[in-house]
Amino acid sequence: MLGTDFTHGSPCWIDLGSPDTKEATAFYGGVFGWRFVSAGPEAGGYGFFQKDGSTVAALGPLTEEGASPAWTVYFRTDNARVTADAVERGGGTVRVAPTDVMGEGWMAQFTDQQGARFAVLQPGTTPGGLDRTSEDNALLWVELHVPDPVAGIEFYRGLFGWRAEEMQAPGMTYRVLSLKEGDQQATSFGGAAPLQEGGHGASWIPYFAVADADDIVRRARENGGSVLMPASDVPDVGRIAWLADTSGAVFAVLKPNPRQE
Repeated sequence: MLGTDFTHGSPCWIDLGSPDTKEATAFYGGVFGWRFVSAGPEAGGYGFFQKDGSTVAALGPLTEEGASPAWTVYFRTDNARVTADAVERGGGTVRVAPTDVMGEGWMAQFTDQQGARFAVLQPGTTPGGLDRTSEDNALLWVELHVPDPVAGIEFYRGLFGWRAEEMQAPGMTYRVLSLKEGDQQATSFGGAAPLQEGGHGASWIPYFAVADADDIVRRARENGGSVLMPASDVPDVGRIAWLADTSGAVFAVLKPNPRQE
């Protein structure tokens, strides 16, 4: 599962682009108990979702023309410009070229060769990254959904050197993603799955750890969200639910099987 000792290729940040940040703040506050803290007047409405004073995600208004409400997963890179070049060589698109982020590092946003959006962060004067992961109401796992997972993994391997291990899941082959170096199981951080017909489109989906998936489903409904997949048990993984917030941004929650923690 995720840690906060981020290295090249690690999921290190996540933010929500929303057409109504006040509504999003209310929704996620009601579901996860998060508190929104502004990054300041110069940040254009961007700020941080915090749990007990620690940053677990971020929120900002939609800034790209035609953009839909969505969560964006950011991966740590040693060099944003080198990664941008690799994205283009692999058939992806550079949507936002590497940009200095208020002196704190470099950020770039991309679309992979099958249409899934993602971003990278290159640390600068500060290490950067989420304060907490892999605990209740914090990011636990990220999952790539594309028509061709094998081709998708090859694309990202060209950027980050990721490894993948196949496992059989109900009705499909699931591929667990791990960092380039270290023990493969210990450095796993996400997975890749085939896009289901009639689904949500090619995308990276964040999973947040929760103490009670059924309670989170109830909270999401009560706060105006939608239930895309009711809470259900996945053998050897845990209890999972897929949800959408009030603007339609998709995310998932997981109460891990104790053996996975």
